[in-house]
Amino acid sequence: MRIAIMGSGGVGGYFGARLVQGGADVHFIARGSHLAAMRESGLAIEGGSQPVRLPKVNVTDDPKTIGPVDMVMFCVKLWDTESAAKQMLPILQPTTGVISFQNGVQKDDMLRPIVGDKALLGGVAYVGTSISRPGVIAQTGSVERLVFGEYDGRHSTRVEAFYQACKRGGINAEISDDVRRSIWEKYVSLAAMSGATTSIRQTIGPIRSNPLTRQFLLDLAREVVAVGRAHGVALPEDYAEQRMAFVDAWPPEMTTSMHHDLQHGKPLELRWLSGGVVDLGTAVGVPTPMNRAVRDVLILYAGER
Repeated sequence: MRIAIMGSGGVGGYFGARLVQGGADVHFIARGSHLAAMRESGLAIEGGSQPVRLPKVNVTDDPKTIGPVDMVMFCVKLWDTESAAKQMLPILQPTTGVISFQNGVQKDDMLRPIVGDKALLGGVAYVGTSISRPGVIAQTGSVERLVFGEYDGRHSTRVEAFYQACKRGGINAEISDDVRRSIWEKYVSLAAMSGATTSIRQTIGPIRSNPLTRQFLLDLAREVVAVGRAHGVALPEDYAEQRMAFVDAWPPEMTTSMHHDLQHGKPLELRWLSGGVVDLGTAVGVPTPMNRAVRDVLILYAGER
């Protein structure tokens, strides 16, 4: 299977490397010092239970040079969505699938006008990774999982082919029959954990161990569940409480990409995470005071460019 990785950072770099290991024809799209390092010495995954060292990878900063592909893993930061989507149009053919593994639940609404309904699939990624230095992806903990599917629930040929490519690469992959719900399931824990870790400026261990900050985390998640249910997503009423077991399974030193970006002076995906909860809640008349507080506390640090 011919796969393009649009955005080769923590998520794209990690799962792309696994796909290469499984024999897929993978083409990475990167930029800056990360691109230069990948061209010179390949790509490495460090810190997890299964390190990877790929001395040579296909990498470019110009998607047009890749040619048509079967699947695009779309993994850029949310503020780059529109420009990156337009750059990849030359590599799409009528049967090409585009799966966004970005954060939040508004990502596909941003992509759909550019790539079209036919190309777009839904997807979510679970993994604790970041670029530790150019050409090297650092993994924290052992959590790694991809969930994806067609929006109409079909097990299409392209979904099955991508699933098999993932399995050959040793990726914990799952085809979802209700991918919209799968995206919201991740959003519940992601919005809560990114909001808590970034506003408190701590990893998940201390936050879940203190009764007050644990309650803060749970309240953030409860608001997301209420908003999702108001939008017609089939989330159980107690889904926030259910997700606390997932939070408790994380290594104590694990954090979120938004907290990592704050620590390194990078722009934050705040508008689509805590801010997204607020906007989506306003649209259906669901109050979200906790997520609004996180958004307002962090807005001066968002630094979108």
